Amino acid sequence: MSLKGQVAFITGAAHGQGRATAIALAREGVHIAAFDVAQQLSYPGYKLASSDDLASLQREVEHHGVQYIPLQGDVRVNAQVKEAVDKTFQQFKRIDILFNNAGICAYGRAHELTEEAWDAMIDINLKGAWLAARHIIPYMINQKSGNIINNSSVAGLRGMNRLSHYAASKWGLVGLTKSWALELAAYNIRVNSIHPTGVNTPMNDGLAALEGKTPQQIAEASAGNLLPVPWIEAEDVANAVLYLVSDKARYITGTQFVLDAGLLTR
Repeated sequence: MSLKGQVAFITGAAHGQGRATAIALAREGVHIAAFDVAQQLSYPGYKLASSDDLASLQREVEHHGVQYIPLQGDVRVNAQVKEAVDKTFQQFKRIDILFNNAGICAYGRAHELTEEAWDAMIDINLKGAWLAARHIIPYMINQKSGNIINNSSVAGLRGMNRLSHYAASKWGLVGLTKSWALELAAYNIRVNSIHPTGVNTPMNDGLAALEGKTPQQIAEASAGNLLPVPWIEAEDVANAVLYLVSDKARYITGTQFVLDAGLLTR
């Protein structure tokens, strides 16, 4: 797919969709800069990736003969994001792919959310994507090429019960995607968002635990997918990213790529 030798900067890379995408890109010869907070936060309350997860990803990536940089930091903090991006460029002298994947999710009715819950959701899911792009876009402009993928959700294309703050952050990513596509097309930089249904990841398990249910019970309660699956796999998201950053998608930009098992057809 003409990706060999490229460099990808992935946020939220230590587990789940970010980890699966890092491994899939490495398999295609892409060097990986893996950025993750890799520690617990006070919100949303379920277990996040650890520093051990970030370290173990190195073995899985380097197995494919590419280079790997583990970068621990918080996507909400400008200085930490800038330092990670600068380290990536210093090592590789280019950045070709940005996968804005870092994100959290938690349930709560709009009028019952705390300010902490709102700020954490918006800052991690939306501000974090902007900060990463803010520091990477100038490098892409200089090399006159690049791909940015923003990991949104089906919640970025419809309302979701008890997920208003999550939906707001994911709709915001659509606005960033379309605006950046307009701003960056002249530099041969493509920008797209992806919109998965529920994904079988540690976050999925954590959300269910917070609700006192199993992941299967959560899936059955929503019963949204048309296809007979409760969720999709992290590798399905990785495959979508692989396609969108490849030459097979060379004229696709500013779009919302849906992998929802038919949920939005309802």
